[in-house]
Amino acid sequence: MVTVATLLLLRHGRTTANAAGGLAGRQPVELDETGRDQAAAVGERLRLLSCATVVTSPLVRCRQTLDLALPEAVPVVEEGLTECGYGSWEGQPLKQLAKEPLWPVVQQHPSAAVFPGGEAMATMAARAVAAVRTWDARVNEGHGPDAVWLACTHGDVIKAIVADALGLHLDLFQRIVVDPASVTVIRYTPLRPFLVRLNDTGGDLTALVPPPPKRGRRSAADSDAAIGGGAGAGA
Repeated sequence: MVTVATLLLLRHGRTTANAAGGLAGRQPVELDETGRDQAAAVGERLRLLSCATVVTSPLVRCRQTLDLALPEAVPVVEEGLTECGYGSWEGQPLKQLAKEPLWPVVQQHPSAAVFPGGEAMATMAARAVAAVRTWDARVNEGHGPDAVWLACTHGDVIKAIVADALGLHLDLFQRIVVDPASVTVIRYTPLRPFLVRLNDTGGDLTALVPPPPKRGRRSAADSDAAIGGGAGAGA
């Protein structure tokens, strides 16, 4: 029996900068037509759930995604979920940035990367992880352990949160892929986080809602891993 809240991490839909091969950063770029379609499509899946709380990065692409995906939601802006501050890299083509001396550091040793005029990747990771863990505790306290809640944010932010949940050093987070409008699911138990889904762009999300406990059946502690892999969410 699951006795902790379920966090859905939603990446915003594709933007004009994504389509053009640029690094948007904190610039007010908007969703392109594909991104709007992606947001509407993920909304069809998300509306089958009842999210106790919806929080969002303050950037317009995340707010547009939620407007299309969950138009009846009233998201709370969380500054800790904003995009990494890429400083003077913002607005530049990625193919040009790949020639910069900092590029190999970002790829191979991101924990040491500090963007010129911007933010350190380690700082981004720390404030993003702190934000979701704080909100998760609030949801558990205010809505109960069976609650589902959603945070709409950015690719590198989600990758950093996933790396933390898996106990990975930030230098390994570039191994993680988070596509536009994808859903990543984490549960924070008292002992450890569980990564339930990663980069999900098309599955049934209703299986994430925990079933009522069956009478007379002893369940493992919520922090225990399923030995042998378990029977799956629908069992």
